[in-house]
Amino acid sequence: MFSKESLFNSRNLPGQSSLVILFVCFFCLFVLVFFSERVVPFLSRPTLPALLLPTGLHLFSSNAICRYLFEVSGQECSEFCNQWLEWEATDLQLCLNCLYIGLYDPFCDLLPSFLIFSLLSLLFHFPVSFTGEHKSVNGWFDRVASIHSCLSAAQKVLQGKGLQGMKSYMQRQPAPQSSQGRNTQPCNCNPIEVSARLSGKRNILVTSALPYVNNVPHLGNIIGCVLSADVFSRYGRLRGWNLLFVCGTDEYGTATENKAREEGLTPQLICDKYHAVHSSIYKWFQIDFDFFGRTTTEKQTEIAQDIFWRLHKNGFLVEDTVEQLRCEQCQRFLADRFVEGICPHCKYPEARGDQCDKCGRLINAVELREPQCKVCRQTPVIRSSKHLFLDLPKLETQLEQWLEKSTSTGDWTTNAKQITRSWLRDGLKPRCITRDLLWGTPVPHPDFKEKVFYVWFDAPIGYLSITANYTDEWEKWWKNPHQVELYNFMAKDNVPFHSVVFPCSLLGAQDNYTLVSHLVATEYLNYEDTKFSKSRGVGVFGDMAKDTGIPADVWRFYLLYVRPEGQDSAFSWADMALKNNSELLNNLGNFINRAGMFVTKFFEGCVPVMELQQEDKKLLALVGWELQQYIQLMDKVKIRDALKHILNISRHGNQYIQVNEPWKNIKGGDTERQRAGTVTGVSVNIACLLSVMLMPYMPEVSQTIRNQLNAPQSCVSTMLQGNGTFVCSLCAGHRIGTVSPLFQKLEADQIEALKKRFGGQQVFDPAAVPAPAAAVEVVTVNGVDPEKAKQLTQAVAEQGDKVRALKAQNAEKAVITAEVAKLLDLKKQLALAEGKSPEPAPQKGKKKK
Repeated sequence: MFSKESLFNSRNLPGQSSLVILFVCFFCLFVLVFFSERVVPFLSRPTLPALLLPTGLHLFSSNAICRYLFEVSGQECSEFCNQWLEWEATDLQLCLNCLYIGLYDPFCDLLPSFLIFSLLSLLFHFPVSFTGEHKSVNGWFDRVASIHSCLSAAQKVLQGKGLQGMKSYMQRQPAPQSSQGRNTQPCNCNPIEVSARLSGKRNILVTSALPYVNNVPHLGNIIGCVLSADVFSRYGRLRGWNLLFVCGTDEYGTATENKAREEGLTPQLICDKYHAVHSSIYKWFQIDFDFFGRTTTEKQTEIAQDIFWRLHKNGFLVEDTVEQLRCEQCQRFLADRFVEGICPHCKYPEARGDQCDKCGRLINAVELREPQCKVCRQTPVIRSSKHLFLDLPKLETQLEQWLEKSTSTGDWTTNAKQITRSWLRDGLKPRCITRDLLWGTPVPHPDFKEKVFYVWFDAPIGYLSITANYTDEWEKWWKNPHQVELYNFMAKDNVPFHSVVFPCSLLGAQDNYTLVSHLVATEYLNYEDTKFSKSRGVGVFGDMAKDTGIPADVWRFYLLYVRPEGQDSAFSWADMALKNNSELLNNLGNFINRAGMFVTKFFEGCVPVMELQQEDKKLLALVGWELQQYIQLMDKVKIRDALKHILNISRHGNQYIQVNEPWKNIKGGDTERQRAGTVTGVSVNIACLLSVMLMPYMPEVSQTIRNQLNAPQSCVSTMLQGNGTFVCSLCAGHRIGTVSPLFQKLEADQIEALKKRFGGQQVFDPAAVPAPAAAVEVVTVNGVDPEKAKQLTQAVAEQGDKVRALKAQNAEKAVITAEVAKLLDLKKQLALAEGKSPEPAPQKGKKKK
């Protein structure tokens, strides 16, 4: 289908007069790799653009540079030239992989591209002459041609036989493998090997903002932190990066003490209880952490106190006496989360003592208007208390220098940059890092032994301690800033703590810590037209999602489809049903299912021989372009936008099938049958590609597709490592497995019931309804209970939805039978509450036994 022989097939070459284009392509590839020690200002990795424009902009794509050179030379890029460029992108790059494998040490990333270019430049002897500002290329070309290693490579391959010698050499090489012949399995590197993995790999450390342990995460929490980080981590492993993904529960601080008071438990028991809840929820959502830990550990105390003492030693801590709210009723100073009142900035009535959830501004508890103690609801008084502060003004210069580099070379989201700039614009002020609490990391200073660290000083250090609990070699990740790239995922309200407070703590500690390279912050996800509220029963929380009967992958898909990347977005039941039924069922699922079914139905389960026509090549070029866009966007953590290109590919595929009508051609003569085979073979290979691209988004669906296609494991890494070339993974003769539908339709009544259930109505628990007395068989009119009947009506509707969902998912028969039994029992109870007979009326035509 995509053979290396096509490189030297003259019918694939658009025109000999356009050889100059090929030269420029190689030139661009050479410059891009050979001078990779130079760093472009806005890139995080050592990379040099192939062309620096007079305007100061950089061009990286060899094809884009070719077109630019035509423009500046006053020539028109002809149709032949455009065909050359397409051939270079679709055929030549794949063939160069063969040469790369056979010629040189696969662990040398610099030499191959250099020699490949030199070899081909000697081979073709392009009649090129640059003038004006580009005339230096002529001299460069001459110098490269005289380098001994280039001449040696040419002699080794050509052996005095010229073009025919090179053709023979390449045909002897093995077919292209993923990642230039390296390990084709998804990268699951041991973190202690980071130092040994620097050659040819990126070392990526991914963190997701630590969720508070005291509550159940809702959909907005999940998409803003752990799910987004999970998608990028899965993608990174597909790309072959050496990646570590850590997270855990934030267990110290006021919030935990507050929850412990509410539930009558100790703080430790609260942490144990809700850590298990969080773990269970993330497992169901298929969040694939390398390690999910917690902050109530000895490592947390050890590392946090070490950073504290370093800050103290380096003079970045100051003491001050501050005014603080104290509740006389409770006989204690009120930490931030124990007090709430009216925000002094936006007048929001439920602002916390440290931050307003509505406007996002950080506040001091004494600034609140009409403050109240959250424990006893009494009005607190202002008293003085001595605390320790991180001297942010003293660290401001260091911080600004580091921010200038990190924000210019890394992928910081726009909101992260704006929020950070606003803090600097307003001027940094000392930030208190101690609190009058019992539950927290103890302050080791003897003058503050009755205090603990403030959660926003302590919590980010949890990333380090969680890693340390995972591996003793944690410092190779966290004290390795020149070799490790750190990605932080969070919602926008967490930005200043990760872009100012935490970096200042690490800068002040002066212990070579790894600082964030890429800060990825989402906006807020709302629920329908309001906010999530556990107390009011509004919105879907993590522990409820699995009870809706909707698969986890569908939840993942929709949350990522509406991911609030540039502005706030909203979860909508109607929109979720629409996207499921249109994008998943009718678009993606329809294409993949049709492609597989054609193989099964028309070709006895074996992929047919493919003879590509121009129309097929156009489709493959289009699919290849979508794949490249997907890779570029995912590299930049544009997760929502990248998902659209997956759906675009399946749309192209559906249109391709519809136009070519293989179900008709299969009934025709040999030519028509061959055409049906080609369309089927191309389609099923595109389906295989989609399974790989879907892995970060819908891991279970992705695995199901690959199981149905019986796809080789190598396809997972082949297309996303290296330059992301679409290759044929299911060759002619490959036998696929059993094909079945991937998605189920979400019905309108099912969605309406779910919308009502999570819209703030009282959530009814059928188990809480007492069973009727065994002696009661018929309830008279006087025994009617309207209130109970109302509750049971809702319970019957919800249980009915659950049964229908299980049937739609083809759940196990035993599970369905058990849920149907519950439904019948509820219906009997409802009949009794309504004063009716609990026995169903006999059906016509059947005798009652």
